[in-house]
Amino acid sequence: MPKKKQRCDEAQLKWFEEALERIKKATGARTQVQLAEVLDVRQSSISDAKRRCSIPADWFLKLYRSHGLDPDWLAEGVEPVYINADKGKIPADTLLRETPAPYGRMNSRGRVVPVSTMAGTDKESEAWEPRAIEELSVPESFCRPRLTVVKIDSSSMEPVITRGAFVGIDRDQKEHPDGDLCAVHFPHQGLSIRRVYHQGDSFLLRADNDKYTDLTIPAAEMDSRTVGRVIWVLQSFASL
Repeated sequence: MPKKKQRCDEAQLKWFEEALERIKKATGARTQVQLAEVLDVRQSSISDAKRRCSIPADWFLKLYRSHGLDPDWLAEGVEPVYINADKGKIPADTLLRETPAPYGRMNSRGRVVPVSTMAGTDKESEAWEPRAIEELSVPESFCRPRLTVVKIDSSSMEPVITRGAFVGIDRDQKEHPDGDLCAVHFPHQGLSIRRVYHQGDSFLLRADNDKYTDLTIPAAEMDSRTVGRVIWVLQSFASL
């Protein structure tokens, strides 16, 4: 008769989920694919570890060598975070601000992501690339493989998006459904967030704030100028 598969008990499962969450937070790996790349293992190895609720000892050794992480912190949450802080990719105080939450509760787990200016690295460049100025903790469910977060420095989309808001842009989404919010690059100006409408051989970029004029882009240029679609906005409506 085939052997019965062993199931993790509640305590084992809790330990595994919290330890794996610490690994993901410390390495910035958001998906199983990214985690497999960081650990230099097959994705099936991670699935096997989840099934057994057991983290192989060589993972801790790899993470010490690649990220300077303390195995005791990874396994039990016992500080310090780093044995070799020079190899750390994320500041220890950032990692310690949040308590790991169980898998399955996507909105209770956060990720620290870089926040860019709307100007990017070089306003005069033909292609927009982010320039990080700060960090932001967002729910893990808000993250995407190619998420870019920018801090809004314009009032063109008020009252929907206020100046100072944080906007999440999915750079894998470059479609232009009428009325959707898109991030579009204008050389010498930087990034603009506007509602996009297709009109014949051009696209109309409309601001929600009536004080701002509409912009147009030839349809042939729209794909190359589109950075991505806005998928979320984080802002405060009250003064802090």
